[in-house]
Amino acid sequence: MIVEHALLHVRSGESEAFEAAMREARPLIAASPGFVAIEVRPAAERADLYLLRVVWTDIAAHRDGFRTSAGYQDWRRLLHGFYEPMPVVEYFGESIV
Repeated sequence: MIVEHALLHVRSGESEAFEAAMREARPLIAASPGFVAIEVRPAAERADLYLLRVVWTDIAAHRDGFRTSAGYQDWRRLLHGFYEPMPVVEYFGESIV
């Protein structure tokens, strides 16, 4: 399993709309082959910051699968307008503990 991680900096005052858009976008990513799980958590002490964690079977499922799909185009349309700056995506391997 691979964990995709990104910090999502949402434009000030748009968190409520972002959260609604994320709920709408969730089925798009969940339908992608290789998808395992997703969680999006708001920062405890900082407004408009979220942690995105997506578990995939492997990196290719995200990078070569979802990111090249029609579902990703809809995901982008729903969510990418909220970010400032655009998030940096990192991949993490199996847990060491």
